[in-house]
Amino acid sequence: MITILIVIYVVFISLGLPDSLLGVAWPVLHGEMNVPESFASVMSIIIGVCTGGVSFVSGTLIRKFGTARVTLVSILVTAFGLVGISFSPNIVLMLIFSIILGYGAGAIDTGVNNFVSLHYNASHMNFLHCFWGVGVTVSPMIMSLFLNGETGSWRNGYRVVALLQVIIALSVVAVMRKWINAEKNTVVNSDDGEVKEDKGFFEIIKMKGVPVSILSLGLYCSMEFICGTWGATYVVNVFALDPAVAAKWVSLYYAGIMLGRLVSGIVATKLGDNKLIKLGIAFSVVGVGVLLLPIGKISLVGFLLMGFGFGPVFPSVLHNIPERFGARYSADITGFHMGGAYAIGFSSQLIYGFVATATTFKITGFVLLAFCAGLFLANMTALKQIEQKKK
Repeated sequence: MITILIVIYVVFISLGLPDSLLGVAWPVLHGEMNVPESFASVMSIIIGVCTGGVSFVSGTLIRKFGTARVTLVSILVTAFGLVGISFSPNIVLMLIFSIILGYGAGAIDTGVNNFVSLHYNASHMNFLHCFWGVGVTVSPMIMSLFLNGETGSWRNGYRVVALLQVIIALSVVAVMRKWINAEKNTVVNSDDGEVKEDKGFFEIIKMKGVPVSILSLGLYCSMEFICGTWGATYVVNVFALDPAVAAKWVSLYYAGIMLGRLVSGIVATKLGDNKLIKLGIAFSVVGVGVLLLPIGKISLVGFLLMGFGFGPVFPSVLHNIPERFGARYSADITGFHMGGAYAIGFSSQLIYGFVATATTFKITGFVLLAFCAGLFLANMTALKQIEQKKK
């Protein structure tokens, strides 16, 4: 299982690599494609809808084909989408390949998160998402190299990331047999050991606490997507910095997420998922507060602090799913969380993009504060409903 875990960590780097590319490339990319700045929201929501759509059915795919096979195919599909985007001569083809990219990401997320929540403790889940942070931190740095180069372009940044995806896919092939055998040895029929008839989609999603738990994760994703997609544009518009410099500030934000998950992984066993979620929200509020301070570009350190606070929230919610709702339907409920969270997150990010473009990007901090408050209330409501169900 140790070999499989190491490869799963590497797989999560592959999951993070494409996530921050669009946001840091967009200040240059939208001009080359001759589309308005606000169109980044359309691009992101298309990827999100596809990712979320696959997440809703990924539980069925995983039960049929296994996490290992689904993960391998999804990484290769993601690489194909990235290559296609890099060669797209116009926005229409780019949108088509963005759809492919979105489909590739969804099943990886659900399958690997569910596998780890069932087989490993909370520390490993946070460390796992720390490796996602490695991916999203490295890719803006890769892109900034090409945005700075006289002969380079954002296209080469996408191609390098696609190559890294292929290399990571080969690591999955290396442990494929072991991974498949590990899943075969884990059979979850029901929480009490009794084999029962499977519940349908609506029966599962209406379980006590599931909808509001999905909402809490969606509010978190709203903040993460706004910062990831619009962070560089915010820096360029509000502080008049070069796109390559803006990309480095966004890298600092993702580095904060990675650091937050590293620290959370160390203390997760002692504190538990629910305490980590609350502490993460509190630290996020501090980061947003720094971003709002009138101290010039020094306030951009708030990106690092926000990222640190964001760090434990997502992995802790997902790891807590089997404990909150039982192991029998954990793959389905994890998929519902992923799909629902992406739908809420990308919708919020879409609305934000158009509003900020039409008004001012200075509203960013206040918007993030509102989402922090909503996340706290939704999470507390979910926990209360789950406690009531157990009584």
